[in-house]
Amino acid sequence: MKETSIGQEMLDKLSYKKLNVFEEASSEEIKNIFEYAKGYMSFLDSAKTEREACTISIKMLEKAGFSEYKFGDKISVGDKKYLNQYGKSIIAFVVGTEDIAECGIRIVAAHIDSPRLDLKQVPMYEDSGMGFLKTHYYGGVKKYQWTAIPLAIHGVVVKADGEAVNVVIGEDDSDPIFYINDLLPHLGANQASQTLGNAIPGESLNILIGGLPYNDKDVSEKIKLTALSLLSDKYDITEEDLLSAELSIVPAYKARDIGFDRALIAAYGHDDRVCAYPALTALIENKDTSKTVMVVLADKEETGSDGITGMQCDFLVDLMDEISQNLGKNSRTVRSKSMCLSADVVAAFDPNFADVYEKRNSAIISCGTTLCKYTGARGKSSTNDASAEFVGLIRKLFNENNVIWQTGELGKVDAGGGGTVAKYIANHNIQTVDVGVPVISMHAPYEVVSKADVYSTYKAFVAFVK
Repeated sequence: MKETSIGQEMLDKLSYKKLNVFEEASSEEIKNIFEYAKGYMSFLDSAKTEREACTISIKMLEKAGFSEYKFGDKISVGDKKYLNQYGKSIIAFVVGTEDIAECGIRIVAAHIDSPRLDLKQVPMYEDSGMGFLKTHYYGGVKKYQWTAIPLAIHGVVVKADGEAVNVVIGEDDSDPIFYINDLLPHLGANQASQTLGNAIPGESLNILIGGLPYNDKDVSEKIKLTALSLLSDKYDITEEDLLSAELSIVPAYKARDIGFDRALIAAYGHDDRVCAYPALTALIENKDTSKTVMVVLADKEETGSDGITGMQCDFLVDLMDEISQNLGKNSRTVRSKSMCLSADVVAAFDPNFADVYEKRNSAIISCGTTLCKYTGARGKSSTNDASAEFVGLIRKLFNENNVIWQTGELGKVDAGGGGTVAKYIANHNIQTVDVGVPVISMHAPYEVVSKADVYSTYKAFVAFVK
């Protein structure tokens, strides 16, 4: 057997190499990885919109002893509370025994909205023997991916009297599903000559909802009336009620294992519930009472974090100020001592599209949670670029807690770009860096992650909050 040279030993010792979580894990830990994935997949199937994610998160929090907080309530050491921001964002927090003026607050901030289609306010019409709903896409979608797949309707309708009616159609096996028509290839020569971005116009993403005419020869819109009458019978709503509704179109897929070995998960909404669930479970399971810890599950990240439930709203800072004041501390000092993991997904290297990645600096599937020092586009525009000192602190924390992790960035320079909530949090003088799960086919109706990376991210958040 050829002996390893001194130089090779030195190279192995001094070089950085990504580690595969499955290869490094014991048989017991691999069992834990697969078991943890079951809970995550169940969460995904119950939380296809930000409203549903809030609902199930509150149930999990209350089961763990958390109670609702409203601005103005008294806050004391030992409290386990959650702030419900209009049913679409949540901040859960535990007040620890350490002085937050010295140690700050540890924050994990994920988002629970995902790319989808939203119904327009006046959506319903019929044409040529078919009934349709008009949509407006939400977030960065490839429009062609949403045609010819099974779809479901999720959301809320607020009636004229103020009653809110929850709607979910298309998830149960006994439910109908919905559909967006595509053009047959026999007549698709012109469509095929278009770019992917232009082949399916946004205004053609119309939801097929039926084709049964109402049994009245004098009615002008028979198919539309059939649909309206069914909605009236089941939900007691009218077309005017849709003016004050938030109804979303999402894939009618369940989370499923991928591959012979079941190591991967296919699902809608990995971005970013694959980080939200580990953040939430890490907080719920944390037994350390010394640190003051927050988990933020925010809305509107996919459209720029604007609005009253997005991270450009001050509800996070307002809550931090409330905690500081209740504990007799200066809120500016507390923010300056706080630190945040912006828990968002990263692009995993895909060998099928290798030309847009720079492999040395890309996240590799199953090699653990990924730390992104910066996001943005082109010359690092519109990014929080975490300091070397803060990256070093998080690196040390992960290593001391046996977290297998890696670094990554969003593809080649000038290949594109993107961002997270990190910059909005950092703008409040809170040290922040992005940490999250690598994803294949990000923003597609069915995305892919590794169970190993989900569990590694959970371990990372556990290490951060304890």
